[in-house]
Amino acid sequence: MTDIGPLLDIALDAVRRSAQRLTTQTVQKVIPKGNRDVATDLDHTIEREILTFLADRTPHIDRFGEESGGKPATPHRWVLDPVDGTFNLVHGLPLYGISLALTDGIRPMLGVIGLPALGRTYWGAPGLGAWRDGTPITPSSTTDVGESMIAIGDYGTGDDAPARNAVAVALHAALAPVAGKVRMLGSAAVDLTLVADGTLGASVTLGNRDWDMAAGVAIARAAGAAVTDTDGSPHDSKSLTTIATAPGLTDSMLTILATAATGTRYDRRAAAC
Repeated sequence: MTDIGPLLDIALDAVRRSAQRLTTQTVQKVIPKGNRDVATDLDHTIEREILTFLADRTPHIDRFGEESGGKPATPHRWVLDPVDGTFNLVHGLPLYGISLALTDGIRPMLGVIGLPALGRTYWGAPGLGAWRDGTPITPSSTTDVGESMIAIGDYGTGDDAPARNAVAVALHAALAPVAGKVRMLGSAAVDLTLVADGTLGASVTLGNRDWDMAAGVAIARAAGAAVTDTDGSPHDSKSLTTIATAPGLTDSMLTILATAATGTRYDRRAAAC
């Protein structure tokens, strides 16, 4: 499976069809999923619609959706987050979207992200570059954290939340005196596409779930951004964190994160040992 172009076209078609639901329909039902986490009827409808479309167009490729699950990681698998940023959607904040990737079991091969409330669609794949609505995109050329907006992923929920959130708080504190601005936008899809198009200098997510990250990682990487784990190694499905940066900010961001995470599992110096 080396011809990515037709598969990218299928992914674009899938996302564009379902993105219309997010601009024409409103949430009718909010469904609790656990500790401060929710889904909606639109999450479930969009997931069914896209996975059915993909099953019809690419029956030979496995599929996984955040809400319905699927097979464990396989050599080729579609991975879908039907609404990344559901809490934003529920509360009327227009930073949410559909995130669809094709992965090889370790790394994303292509990604498509539709941000319908912003009127944007992003896509990218190795060798094909990264695009926003048909215009090629590249990350920022800055080498100065002080000139940059930096996004930090959501505070965590669940059993490991206290340890993760302590590092996030420390990271905010480490960035506050040196970054141009620090933002917490509430959607990994938004964060990663904004790094890809140069709006953000970097994004740091203290986590790594394929449905959240794979499409955005593919797009950011295809645009020319660096996407790494905590220790600076190339990001893949086994990475602890997802750090996307303009190339000139990679070392600075990894150093800042290491300072904030000293003595924790997010400390890149410990990870490298």
